[in-house]
Amino acid sequence: MPRPVLDESAIHPAVRHQVATLHHDLLAEVQAAIARQAVVVLGMSGNPFVRKARKALDAAGVPHHDLDYGGYLSDWRRRNVLKMWTGWPTFPMVFVKGQLVGGHDDLQRLIASGELKRLLA
Repeated sequence: MPRPVLDESAIHPAVRHQVATLHHDLLAEVQAAIARQAVVVLGMSGNPFVRKARKALDAAGVPHHDLDYGGYLSDWRRRNVLKMWTGWPTFPMVFVKGQLVGGHDDLQRLIASGELKRLLA
């Protein structure tokens, strides 16, 4: 089922540019990393689940590229663009070969089932 997104025709022309370019630099950085790296972990400082996801990848011998944006009290507005773009509500956001696979718990299931290795093969 496709995720609902506000149709552009429902956005007034006077604000379309602002909506389209909000924190575009951050999004461009993330999209470039996802295009270049097999595994990307998007996170924020101080989040224990981000740390656990990275440790799980290390333990599985899977190299990963890490990007952190602020912490609990900083950069939350910039991080919101990532949540709006992906539809994923929490951090970490783990991408494998350009595909969002979820967060820490989802990553753990992929590792345990062997699916992560298959995705990377």
